[in-house]
Amino acid sequence: MPKILDGIWVVVPAFNEAAVVRRVVEGVRRLGLPVVVIDDGSTDATIEEALAAGATVLRHLINIGQGAALQTGIDYALSQGAEYVCTFDADGQHSPESLTLLAETRKKTGADIVLGSRVQGNAEGIPAARRLMLKAAVEFTRIHAGLPVTDTHNGLRLLTRHAASQIRITQARMAHSSEILSQIRKLGLRFAEAPVTVHYTEYSLGKGQKITGIFRVLLDILYASWTR
Repeated sequence: MPKILDGIWVVVPAFNEAAVVRRVVEGVRRLGLPVVVIDDGSTDATIEEALAAGATVLRHLINIGQGAALQTGIDYALSQGAEYVCTFDADGQHSPESLTLLAETRKKTGADIVLGSRVQGNAEGIPAARRLMLKAAVEFTRIHAGLPVTDTHNGLRLLTRHAASQIRITQARMAHSSEILSQIRKLGLRFAEAPVTVHYTEYSLGKGQKITGIFRVLLDILYASWTR
């Protein structure tokens, strides 16, 4: 394992990802990193495939949401002594090599959290409608979270132990990405962005956030703001 990756645990939330999760975990494991997959109430063979690839698997008996799965995985990684926690999607969009880019950016900048950016990097195979949705999401996040980010709702992140211990994800569904950014600002955490490549495939696009789902995310964010 490259020394730059020492102390990193990789957290992979998964829901019905039996078709690809073994390949995803094996790719990360080839870097020598421990992987914890949080099975969020899957009804297929996600658990068996993840275990066969060498992951530790935690299970939600029912589907709660990606945000909840991430918090479960982060808590577990910290309990195992992780110095850094990387979040990583289960649908095959992310490249394991991006983990090295995140770690190198953290070392150069001293940031508490490093966010993967498709804008600074590359989004291969992204449909035009999805690209427009991401641009709109970035503008909303800049206003709502008050951070000058170039990307949002990107599952590639590296958190130091300090940041992972401070951030608490309460948005169980997809609004967790915006919530994390808001907490970075409120907690005064230092952040940086790293150029990463995201590979969109027919499979990942079918599994990913639908354009209509952005309205549910907005409602979750606004409701959380009103009820604080």
